Amino acid sequence: MSDREFGGNDDLSLPKATVQKIVTEILHADPGMTFAKDTRDLLIECCVEFITLISSEANEIAEKDAKKTIACEHVKTALEDLDFGEYVPAILEVAADYKKQQANREKKQTKIEQSGMTEEELIRAQEELFRSATDKFNAGPQ
Repeated sequence: MSDREFGGNDDLSLPKATVQKIVTEILHADPGMTFAKDTRDLLIECCVEFITLISSEANEIAEKDAKKTIACEHVKTALEDLDFGEYVPAILEVAADYKKQQANREKKQTKIEQSGMTEEELIRAQEELFRSATDKFNAGPQ
């Protein structure tokens, strides 16, 4: 897979601070170990390349399924097709956790719900606004 397929990946990256935090957490178990900045940058490039490879393959699989959205199943199949099947159980676990979090997340109220008014009150208020706007329009410029 070449950079030309994706228009070059100079503009693709991961947040250095986030990657550094992940590396620091991993290396915390070995206090004498350090991680050079150029090594972190190389790791970021490798991660971007991996993500590009998986997402490209998943996109092709989704297109074959006549889907416009890449689903978890497409990523799973892409990983398996590219011989990264050992990652599938962990990814499915993360996906299940994410779905659970989304289900438990507090639903945002709509503006109608936030108004505290009944549907009938909202309709009356809307009709009054329409009447007022019509009256102003019919009165002409002042």
